[in-house]
Amino acid sequence: MTSNQQRGRFVLIALAGVLLLSGLWAGTVRLGWIFPIPTDQFSIVHGPLMVIGFFGTLIGLERAVALGRVWSYGIPVLSAVSALSALVGLPAQLCAPSAVAASLLLGAVFVALYRQYPSEHFIVMSLSAFAWLVGNIIWLGNLPLFQAVPWWIGFLVLMIAGERLELSRLRRPSVTVQAIFRASVAIILMGLIFSILELHFGVRIAGLGLLALALWLLRYDLAWHSAQQAGLPRYMAVCLIAGYFWLAVGGILWLLFAQFFSAGPRYDAMLHSIFLGFVFSMIFAHAPIILPTITGLSLPFQKSFYLHAGLLHLSLLLRIAGDLGLWLLLQQWGGLVNTLTVLLFLINNIRAVKAGAAVTSRSG
Repeated sequence: MTSNQQRGRFVLIALAGVLLLSGLWAGTVRLGWIFPIPTDQFSIVHGPLMVIGFFGTLIGLERAVALGRVWSYGIPVLSAVSALSALVGLPAQLCAPSAVAASLLLGAVFVALYRQYPSEHFIVMSLSAFAWLVGNIIWLGNLPLFQAVPWWIGFLVLMIAGERLELSRLRRPSVTVQAIFRASVAIILMGLIFSILELHFGVRIAGLGLLALALWLLRYDLAWHSAQQAGLPRYMAVCLIAGYFWLAVGGILWLLFAQFFSAGPRYDAMLHSIFLGFVFSMIFAHAPIILPTITGLSLPFQKSFYLHAGLLHLSLLLRIAGDLGLWLLLQQWGGLVNTLTVLLFLINNIRAVKAGAAVTSRSG
């Protein structure tokens, strides 16, 4: 990695961090906490800031590094531009085009990777990029954001499922096991497509697929084997398994409620059981592997990582209990601790990077 490449990656990571903090800020305001806001529409763009700004930039950067082609870095750049445009209050018609372009480029990345290494997991990831594209087009059309949210969730869930499918090949899954995985993905996609015609019905179908995928991951993923080891493998396994449980909870909530028509406690539970419980569990698990790959910095495992991992699930449990029990105060406090947990995650990772740099300097 050249110094210019490293600087460019650090700039993109910094932008993703800024957008993450902005998204957390907007989300906390949406919960009813009184904080100063930069624009009147600030809390409304919580979703785009997180899905396009943070997740899109980070995933795009990771995939660009994996492909190793200059054009693929357009994904994180365009994602960041889109979210920054939303952050300063520009309308969706000006923010969304760059997000649409980013999702098209992401799909092109997986086509290129599939040509190099034909494998089923790249097909699943390309479907993930397609889901992101549809969600971004819905945003571009200035339709209600809740119509884009199932597609955005499909984007993240299928991306992670593709990554775990790649690793599951080490166990040589049977034809039946592979068929169950494919059926789960197909049901999710079927539900997303039906959601365009009839949102309520489509969300229920997608929820069935999410539940089936969660059960597949809980049964066949390598995490259970890793949990028997010590150190980083066990920490990653704990995060993964907990995330799979939250994905199952999300699938059940989608089946039971399918309330994507308006914001409210059940809507909050349906979204954040997956966005926080599942997706952030995956981020917590993979950060010690992905960040060094992108940055070249050492991020050694620290036992303190269990603190932010455990606090995430405890605070989310309180938040979901508040949502389902209509206890607004419990929901608000659970959500606030969710935000503080992500901040703790960032602090713990910075501390680990410093510890890794200190070890490197002593050994050098």
